[in-house]
Amino acid sequence: MNPMNPATNHQNKSPCVLVVDDEPDILELLEITLLKMGLEVDKAHDVSTALAKLAIRRYDLCLTDMRMPDGDGLQVVQYIVDHNINTPVAVITAHGNMENAISVLKSGAFDYLAKPVSLSQLRALVKAALSLPQSEGASDKMLLGHSPAIQKVRDLIERVARSQAPVHVTGESGSGKELAARLIVQSGSRHDKPMIAVNCGAIPENLMESEFFGYKKGAFTGAEKDRDGFFQAANGGTLFLDEVADLPLTMQVKLLRVIQEKKVRKVGATSEEAIDVRIISATHNDLAERVKQGKFRQDLYYRLNVIPIQMPALRELRNDVPDIATQTLLRLRGDQPMMFSKDALVTLQQYNFPGNVRELENIIERALALCDGNEITSQDLHLLPLTETEELASQPETSSFPTSKYSLPEYLDEVEKQALLAALQQTNFNRTAAAKRLGLTFRTIRYRMERLGIKAPEDNDDED
Repeated sequence: MNPMNPATNHQNKSPCVLVVDDEPDILELLEITLLKMGLEVDKAHDVSTALAKLAIRRYDLCLTDMRMPDGDGLQVVQYIVDHNINTPVAVITAHGNMENAISVLKSGAFDYLAKPVSLSQLRALVKAALSLPQSEGASDKMLLGHSPAIQKVRDLIERVARSQAPVHVTGESGSGKELAARLIVQSGSRHDKPMIAVNCGAIPENLMESEFFGYKKGAFTGAEKDRDGFFQAANGGTLFLDEVADLPLTMQVKLLRVIQEKKVRKVGATSEEAIDVRIISATHNDLAERVKQGKFRQDLYYRLNVIPIQMPALRELRNDVPDIATQTLLRLRGDQPMMFSKDALVTLQQYNFPGNVRELENIIERALALCDGNEITSQDLHLLPLTETEELASQPETSSFPTSKYSLPEYLDEVEKQALLAALQQTNFNRTAAAKRLGLTFRTIRYRMERLGIKAPEDNDDED
């Protein structure tokens, strides 16, 4: 039985690799290595021969040199992409030429190898390419919606999943950047390897190097034993750098070196160790603008932003909101036979969702807790009118409202608390009258006051 992925076999034949190179010595070295791995090898000495072979036969992998007498490896990549051929292609580039490496990844290549070719890296690349999932469109089941914007994201995810190129996901908070990263991993060759998600903004600067790269016993006070960092934990898999814009400049330098050299040195170690990690990064900030401001290194930006994916805000997907809300309710309701009323779906569709999908989930969870029956109505959603929401969002930082450094649940609780207090003060803390002003039931306002720590004056005891 073939040791590689059986799914790539055709009638139980060994996977076949097309090798394109005009240097006989390199061609022979690659052929011998691949044959020892139990693979079939077909060869081409120039671009035109390679394209002719690709036109008449399906290969499981294509390895091509960058420079050849009649063209370059990018033409081979472009042919495979343009003709929608289901063959991963890797390009062999000159040593140290990162511009070439980035250009081949942007053009749609699965990965690249730098000269002189490391046979261990070659074998790892081949195994990864031949283990790509064969089923198409797996991510469609998890990324909901039919709008052109979300369809574009799905198509991009499907394409980049078959590559090893760094991906940078942008979008507002709560728009699903980590979900996109996980879908890329699930559909790629590293789907069965670890994915380590790191919030770069949550790590103290003095701990960053040891957290990312690990440390040796005795490296500093408290280092009682060797410990791996994020890179070692993700070795063979994927490292997801969330809020990457929050990395301090000193850490950006070290991260850039690791990405380029594919080696890490633990704190306190005297030698480096090789790592094989795919980088997916994300931020809600404009990284290009931070580069202009001198807050983010331009060279690191180019290494991370090889393939950009922009996650749309939920307000850009208004036609999809009813479907997304319904599917979210099905997931959150458990065994409860709950559903939305028509007016609730209309209210959700008209809402602006400053917190995007994360806010939608928060709203539905709250409605489930407060709903009296088996149907969530518009009143159960407790959404402020759009004008009030915009007014609250425009409050300066010196007000009592939280800024972006607070989590979304804290922000929503504070907005709700201010709305409740305003209504209670206007009615002299008469909860019945305040509930009527806010469109709530008495039971609901009493529950919300208890949860948010709002206490009525002792001499005010309105009836239940």
